[in-house]
Amino acid sequence: MALRHAVLAALLDEELSGYQLAKAFDMGVANFWHALPQQLYAELTRLEKEGLVAGREVVQDARPNKRLFRVTGGGLAELERFAAEAAKPSFIRDDLLVKVQAADHLDPGDLIARLAERAAFSEAKAEQFEALLEKMRGDRAEGEFLLHGERIGPYLTCRRGLDFERANRDWCREVIAVLRARSAV
Repeated sequence: MALRHAVLAALLDEELSGYQLAKAFDMGVANFWHALPQQLYAELTRLEKEGLVAGREVVQDARPNKRLFRVTGGGLAELERFAAEAAKPSFIRDDLLVKVQAADHLDPGDLIARLAERAAFSEAKAEQFEALLEKMRGDRAEGEFLLHGERIGPYLTCRRGLDFERANRDWCREVIAVLRARSAV
C-alpha cells in the first residue's frame, strides 16, 4: 500500500485541509499507516496533479486562506483498483523486539524499563481507540452498529488498532514478568 491510498481513503467522507488530514491520520489512520505532516502535504500535491483529488481555496477573514481537498472520480477509481489487488502480508519491524531478542546479553533492568514504557504507551493508545469507537457508535450497542452503522470501515480499522495496542500492552507485561522471574532465580 502506498501513502496515496491511505490519503484517498481518509478523504472519502469529507473535504479536509492538509492540517485536518494530518489530524485525521493522527487519530484514525495512524493505527495502520503512519505519515508525517510534510509527507501528507507532498502527497496531496501529487494526488492533485494526477487528478485523484481536487482542491479548492477557502477564503477566511481572520486567518490565512486554506485549501480543502476531496476525492475525485479518478481517485475513487484508483481506490477501487487498489482494493481489487491481493493484499500484501504485513511484517513486524520493531526496535523493541530487537532488544528483547538480545535479552540474554542485556541488563534486564533497562529492558524492563523500555517494555514498561511501551506498555504504558499502548495502554494510552488503547484508551484513545476505545473513546473513538464509543464516539463513532454513539448510543448504539456494538453489534447493532456493526450491522447498521453508516460508515463501518473506519470503525473496523479502529477496532484493529485497539486490538493491536492491547496485544502490545499484554505482550510487554508478559515479557516483563518473565524477565523479573528470571532475574529473581
